[in-house]
Amino acid sequence: MSLVVLISGRGSNLRALVDAGLPVAAVISDRADAAGLEFARPRRIPTAVVAHAAYPTREAFDDALAAEIDRHASRLVALAGFMRILTAGFVARYAGRLLNIHPSLLPAFPGLHTHARALAAGARIHGCTVHFVTPDLDHGPIVIQAAVPVKPDDDEQHLAARVLAQEHRIYPQAVRWGLDGKLAIENGVVRVREPGARQWILADD
Repeated sequence: MSLVVLISGRGSNLRALVDAGLPVAAVISDRADAAGLEFARPRRIPTAVVAHAAYPTREAFDDALAAEIDRHASRLVALAGFMRILTAGFVARYAGRLLNIHPSLLPAFPGLHTHARALAAGARIHGCTVHFVTPDLDHGPIVIQAAVPVKPDDDEQHLAARVLAQEHRIYPQAVRWGLDGKLAIENGVVRVREPGARQWILADD
């Protein structure tokens, strides 16, 4: 069983998935200049670019993206810094197979600029979430979360770096569970079919 990874930029979570030994069948980007493509190519991971500007509508873009994904017959599709909002039709097509990593403890701070917003709100705990994708932005069933304390002297850059380290920790775990068929959604809540599986991490740094 393999996965396709969708990126738009540097691909740091892509690197974490590959470094964890997960079977990445292809990397697809909506941007030809995404640095993550240059990480994949020397490792002989197939890459493709589906540029959103080449399509007249979101639906047309999503159809082209789905066609590229389906070439690889993967079990999972992992969004790793993919910066396009997907249509409901696309999400339905990959229901139960589409994962995303988000840099906040959802449902808090969906969308962009999560670290700045957490600091502005005076949050004492921040973190990241792996969740199944649904048509509602950043609101799908939660697979696993990691929390980090917000330190008194934190700025956006330092907080983001500590959260990113936890992203690289929990995303490979969530994907591995998915590839092994251990994730089940029951009444909107994700259960892991593995004794002793931990769906939360509290980092101490």
